Amino acid sequence: MTGQTRITGIDAHAHIFRPDLPMVEGRRYSPAYDATLTDWFALQDANGLSHGVLIQPSFFGTDNSHIETALEAFPDRLRGIAVVDPDVSDAELDRLHARGFVGARLNLVGRNIDDFASSSWQTIFRRLAERQWQVEIQRSFDDLAEVVPAIAMSGVTVVIDHFGLPQGGIDIAKPSHQAFLGVLRRTPSVWVKLSAPYRSGQTPEVAAHSFALLRDACGGIDRFVWGSDWPHTQHERETNYDDQVARLRNLIPDAAERDRVLITNPTNLFRF
Repeated sequence: MTGQTRITGIDAHAHIFRPDLPMVEGRRYSPAYDATLTDWFALQDANGLSHGVLIQPSFFGTDNSHIETALEAFPDRLRGIAVVDPDVSDAELDRLHARGFVGARLNLVGRNIDDFASSSWQTIFRRLAERQWQVEIQRSFDDLAEVVPAIAMSGVTVVIDHFGLPQGGIDIAKPSHQAFLGVLRRTPSVWVKLSAPYRSGQTPEVAAHSFALLRDACGGIDRFVWGSDWPHTQHERETNYDDQVARLRNLIPDAAERDRVLITNPTNLFRF
């Protein structure tokens, strides 16, 4: 990494936005404040983190330009996850790739589940895989066993957001939860992001139980990354950046294992 900042920790899930930017119709949320790159960097610096991944907010649709500007300004420090249409051109994918985007997001919350085994979806997933991109999924844990195998069969790497959103924690008494843990055991190309436990009502104790089950299913620590989910949209009053870093330290108290989740794993996954 000659000439680059040493990686001391990667925040693999954050958003930047301004409320005056164009937003898509039918969105579930509209921000009323600025979430700036400068503010996020200050929080990272204060917590000893050096790099990060910006995730395209769903309310901006496929206009990834706000993140693109940030990636152009800090090409070594940042990577991006875009939102793209399934029929996006190869030229546009290549252009985004050159800017520092390394994946595409599928926010499936509140949406009907498409037939991801169809030829049209498999084609775009294979095109992403050819560029070593990932597909990032946000969907309830109850549905992941239905969604993920069809995507992973294309050969693309799949990353599950926010512990998989298991409301109230993972419950092995639920067949759907057992089914997805089985998917994790059988599918080494599926990763899990330890982020935003508050979005599924998980206390630290419940999140620790969920993590233990996920870790067992993944056969170790090597398929986990961490994200702050800053600025914690719709949960700003109940948490903050420092709190999320502290929760990670409590979740993974072993420093060597935590370094794998904060440094080694995301360095490889996001190609820093």
